[in-house]
Amino acid sequence: MRTVSRIIALALLAGSLAGVALAQRPRSVSSDPVRPGATAMPTPAPAPPTVKAKYEGGVFGYDKKLDGTLTFDDANNRLVFRKAQKEILFIPYGAVTSAFADTKSRRPKAATVVGSLPSIFTLPAQFIKHKVQYLTLQYRDPDTNASGVTSFKLENKEMLASVLNTLAVKASLMPRGDIYVKRKQQDDEVAKPDK
Repeated sequence: MRTVSRIIALALLAGSLAGVALAQRPRSVSSDPVRPGATAMPTPAPAPPTVKAKYEGGVFGYDKKLDGTLTFDDANNRLVFRKAQKEILFIPYGAVTSAFADTKSRRPKAATVVGSLPSIFTLPAQFIKHKVQYLTLQYRDPDTNASGVTSFKLENKEMLASVLNTLAVKASLMPRGDIYVKRKQQDDEVAKPDK
């Protein structure tokens, strides 16, 4: 009995040491001062002017989740959310202080229902999940003094990357790791009203 436990202990020790040895690999060198060790990512294709999206909340006065479209309104320098061609809300490009892509695993409603039934299908239903892509924006509007965080659910990862990159360019955001942020100097200029 003692020999079996010693063999198991030695196997676990060898496995953990192998994991530590694999983790000690050289890091890649990058010229990006913001993210040392980062590799250059290809720039996604520009986003279409209008994309399907689901508003998830975050803007004062609009607390319901809504299906609609996000539109880049370049003539007025703003990102507009519409439902059935009716403008619901907008965020000026200049008010966006940071933006990032977020992915969450969600269980479909059908899997939740089946998982709650007392049967043999309960266990497999617990493992059924799909990934949902979100565009998350932090904003501060100098005209209304409103600020907050809002998110929009988009169709897929490619569309999310395209919309995020297009918005970052239009809102003059710079990459900082996996997110885009407005420089402090730009942010202070947005907060000051014109004299």
